[in-house]
Amino acid sequence: MPYTYQDVEISWLGHAAFLLKHSGKLIYIDPYKIRSKGAADVILVTHEHFDHLSLDDLRKIVKRDTDVVAPESCGTQLKGLGAGIIKLVKPRDRVRVRGIDIETIPAYNLTKFRAPGIPYHPKEAGGVGYILNLNGVRIYHAGDTDFIPEMRELKVDVALIPVSGTYVMTAEEAAEAVNTFKPKIAIPMHYGSIVGSRKDAERFKELAEVEVVILERE
Repeated sequence: MPYTYQDVEISWLGHAAFLLKHSGKLIYIDPYKIRSKGAADVILVTHEHFDHLSLDDLRKIVKRDTDVVAPESCGTQLKGLGAGIIKLVKPRDRVRVRGIDIETIPAYNLTKFRAPGIPYHPKEAGGVGYILNLNGVRIYHAGDTDFIPEMRELKVDVALIPVSGTYVMTAEEAAEAVNTFKPKIAIPMHYGSIVGSRKDAERFKELAEVEVVILERE
């Protein structure tokens, strides 16, 4: 079942994928192995890895006039989409699409490495998280990231937070993050598909000092 915060309906589609419904608009974030819930008005992609930028999944939901927002590193792959209006962004950008104000927040690793000194998500790669302002409701999708200094300044209502470890924050690190910037609601993600399990989400809920909602995959 979706979770509704004020007038925003939030559905978890598995892994880091979400669908937000607001004022008749369908906003997808990082669609990967999803069941289409209808054609997208807006699609947000956090970075270029296959489990976040999936052309097969984008084609399920994109239409000619869909706004697709993604980091510059995704530009070459998105040329193959064949539809949509592509808007490439960098960390700390602000864009407005379909009447929605969107901020990009850096997303990167500090302690997760594929080899000594080589993080899975380097800061210089330009991966992002997003803050969407939906009629005054601020929703943050963190992307693939550790607990980074930039999070300390966040002021958001709902935080969609990775908890699986390996490539992103562990449940313990994610709890430390939300206990620092204190969203009103935190929703764990990035588990149950490639790495991590519901136990990570439950551990996060145990440790978080904010309200946590664990969604079932739709």
